[in-house]
Parts: sequence; structure tokens; C-alpha cells
Amino acid sequence: MFSDKDIAHFSNLETPFYYYDLNLLRETLKVCSEAASTYNFHVHYAMKANFNDKVLAQVKQIGFGADAVSGGEVRKAIESGFANDKVVFAGVGKSDKEINYALDQDIFCFNVESLQELQVINQLAEKKGKVAKVAIRINPNVDAHTHANITTGLDENKFGINSWDMPACADILNVSANLEFVGIHFHIGSQITNLDVYKNLCVRVNEFAAWFEDRGLSVKVLNVGGGLGIDYHNPNAQIPNFEAYFKIFADFLEIKPHQEVHFELGRALVGQSSSLISRVLYVKNGKKKNFIVLDAGMTELMRPALYQAYHQIENLSQQAHAESVKYDVVGPICESTDCFGKEVLMQEAFRNDLIAIRSTGAYGEVMASNYNLRDAIVTVTSEDI
Repeated sequence: MFSDKDIAHFSNLETPFYYYDLNLLRETLKVCSEAASTYNFHVHYAMKANFNDKVLAQVKQIGFGADAVSGGEVRKAIESGFANDKVVFAGVGKSDKEINYALDQDIFCFNVESLQELQVINQLAEKKGKVAKVAIRINPNVDAHTHANITTGLDENKFGINSWDMPACADILNVSANLEFVGIHFHIGSQITNLDVYKNLCVRVNEFAAWFEDRGLSVKVLNVGGGLGIDYHNPNAQIPNFEAYFKIFADFLEIKPHQEVHFELGRALVGQSSSLISRVLYVKNGKKKNFIVLDAGMTELMRPALYQAYHQIENLSQQAHAESVKYDVVGPICESTDCFGKEVLMQEAFRNDLIAIRSTGAYGEVMASNYNLRDAIVTVTSEDI
């Protein structure tokens, strides 16, 4: 929800821009932290969701670690003040340069996604005289029941080591002097709203943990990933039910006294804290379609073009009781896929109306580009008003 003060302030700013509600962000982080603390669970923030400096400052302040999927994200986490021993490095294609940098930083662990990667990390660590902590990312073949492009835990996906490679994985760990096995890692997908999916994941985690323990490889960390979704259709229901989410794992994981449970949450923490604010450039009314052309496009928010993702779109300049019209809401980019929503029912729009595209705190700003030589997107926070 936006106050009259917010809208008046937006009216004086050049658009488009991302607006961050830092009060909502802090409250979301607090609720998550308290729910995780109930079970002594450890949370790492998924850097890929949003690495805006002001967002990261709030995440670091609450005490979470960082989950990185590139060398650049590892560097950003450390430069932003996250403790080195709370940084985890995942990713299916880590380069030698990235691995070497992470080794030099003595990060908590690498989440390893292939047998060959295990061997490469061992070799690079040996050259540096270091021992690299590793967790094995396992593909559990669990269907997350989410969009096909953001499912990561099936046999057909590129992520993780498949179950049939586990014996070879154990053999490599047993003979690699420069690797320290710390645990197992899973991530089955993103924007998961059916919590029952996580019950199925817990069954697989329990099976694989027992498999490693039976072979003399002590599993100290059960990293169950993240993927908890948000309600894009109701952005004012702003804080996910973290208590119910964590309780699933407390109830269904077989946690031994020597084990820690780790999570990698991103979207659920930051998704609702931001909106993309844009202006109407033109209104084009036709016989079959009405179009609103915004000054924001897929260069500022890629998700609708990439995933056909839904975001609630609101006209901030018109009263709620104004006449409603169905519009295709599009951007200025020279691509037919530059569309935020089709047949969107909203208040009648006019040139220069302010438009809010909600729930853009995750995978919004971080995916922006300068395609068509667009200007870099700017950000505004609630503390600027």
C-alpha cells in the first residue's frame, strides 16, 4: 500500500525507479529470524534475489549468512560485511578463478554439483595448501510443482549430483586429502507455495544423510535450500508464513544432535519489499486491444518476459472508484515480449499517470539490463521520503 505522501513524492521523481520499503524489509527479516531461532535453524540469504547495497545492509544486520552462486556474489557478500565463515558458494559452473578466490577467502563451504568439480576443488586447494569444506548438492528428483523454468530438483535438471553417482562421490571424498566433507545440500526450485512439497524433500534428505553416515562420512550440515514463494496476487499480504515453513522441517527431518539445518532464502525475504514505479507514456485505444505504454520495460523487469510471471499492476494516480478498463500493459523496448500483463483490469489511465508494478524485490533490479542502450535503473527507499 502507498500513502498519499509516497505518491506525492513519487510524482516529483524521474521514472522508472525501484522503490524499496525498508521498514517492511526489516520486519520480514525479523519475523523470519525469530521463526528460525525457534528451531536453531541457520539462514543464508540467496544473493541472486537482490544485491542492492541497502537491502544487503539490512540482511547482514539481522545476522544471516550469504548464499552465492558466482564468484562475483562471493566477493559482493564479503565486501558487504558478511562473515567469511557464513558464506556458501553454490552453482553448477564454478570457474577455477572463482574457486581460487573463494578458497583465498576461507568461506564456510562449497556446495558441489558434479564429481569433476569435487576433483577440481581438491586440486586447486592442494596447490594453495588449503583444505576446502564441501557439501554435496544432491538432485533428489522431487517435483516442486512450480514453473518449469525455475524447477531445479528433477533428474532432467542440470543441478546437483544424481543418486547413481553417489558411490563414486563417496570414493572421491575418501581419497581427497584437501577436501573436508561437511554435509549435503538440496534445492528443488523457486516460488514454491505448496508446503507439502517440502515433506517429500525431507524424506529424501533423511535417506541421503543416512547413506553417507553409513559409509563413515559424518553429515554435519543438512542444507535444504530455499524456494519459499510469495503471494504475487496479494502483495499486501506481505510476510510469508515462516513459522509454518520451518515447522515442516522440524517435524519431518531426522536431525541428529551433531547436525545443523541450513536454509537459503531469497524471494521470501525481499520479494514484497519493492515495487517498480513507472509512468504512462502513451495510451493507445483500439478496436480489439487497449494499450498502456510505460517508460519501464523488460530491461527494468525481466520476469514477465522470461517466465510469463504475474505482477499486480496499480494506477497510483487515479482513484479506486474510477472507471475500469482492460489494458495490455507494455514497455518501450523493441520486442513483442516487452509486456507486463495482458487484459489487466485497472482504472482508466492517462498520460503521465504513475503506475506501480508490485512484488519486484526479488529478481527485479538484479536482472536489469541496458538493452536498447537504456539508462541504468535507479532506486529510491522509504528513508528517502
